[in-house]
Amino acid sequence: MTTVYTGALRKMRPLADENNHVSYQLPIGEARVELNPLIGQQVSVRHLGEINCVHCNRKTKKSFNQGYCYPCLISLAQCDSCIIKPEKCHYHEGTCREPEWGEEFCFSDHFVYIANTGTLKVGITRHVTDQVSSRWIDQGATQATVMLRVPDRLTSGLVETLCKAHIGDKTNWRTMLKGQPEGADLAQVKRTLLDNIADGLASLQQEKGLQAVSEVDGPIHDIHYPVTAYPEKIKSINLDKTPEFRGILTGIKGQYWMLDNDRVINIRKYAGYQVELALD
Repeated sequence: MTTVYTGALRKMRPLADENNHVSYQLPIGEARVELNPLIGQQVSVRHLGEINCVHCNRKTKKSFNQGYCYPCLISLAQCDSCIIKPEKCHYHEGTCREPEWGEEFCFSDHFVYIANTGTLKVGITRHVTDQVSSRWIDQGATQATVMLRVPDRLTSGLVETLCKAHIGDKTNWRTMLKGQPEGADLAQVKRTLLDNIADGLASLQQEKGLQAVSEVDGPIHDIHYPVTAYPEKIKSINLDKTPEFRGILTGIKGQYWMLDNDRVINIRKYAGYQVELALD
């Protein structure tokens, strides 16, 4: 018996249990499809030829920034360049696209972290407690730990910029998908990085106050993904060029599905696409 779901895709919703094993849900239309039970089973996806903006639901011929129409791309604060480069926050200049949105999302505690995504990287997130951040999962990190707490997004970007002189800030998705990376001593990486940026942090504290940057002594998290087989030679599926595909789901990591014959697809990239998902 075949089960069919139809509707607009959204990024997968991950959840880590108490042992940091990740499970995924796929929002499609009004449904929330549990994906972990589908590992090892056949799935079929067909793009129905329509894309709707994830913010305003406007029909759009082309999706920007993982799901937005062009008018939203150029008008929303959440699509501004400072989201990718927070050190370029311009709220204080009075030019924020949506000041109320900025006040809600940019003026709260942010955390600078270190993660192992196949290569070591630095990053920032708003949502960290003692649990695993969904941002780490979206990046396919197998290890992660918080390093510093700051009071706002701009300061987090300035700290991240200091770190980037010594460690990368990007995830190489091909490296991330090629297998389980070798474990790293994140405690030592953290200590070395803090030593390397000590002068820069002192300058920030002098400018913004001693409480503007504080070290966090958080745990190192090992994160486990539902993967039975990694691709040997990655072949990326593009729904715009290949609107229909079928295969055995062999694993999920980050926002990627892995399928038989070394195929992968970035689900988040196709947020807003109207699709049909069939499960045999």
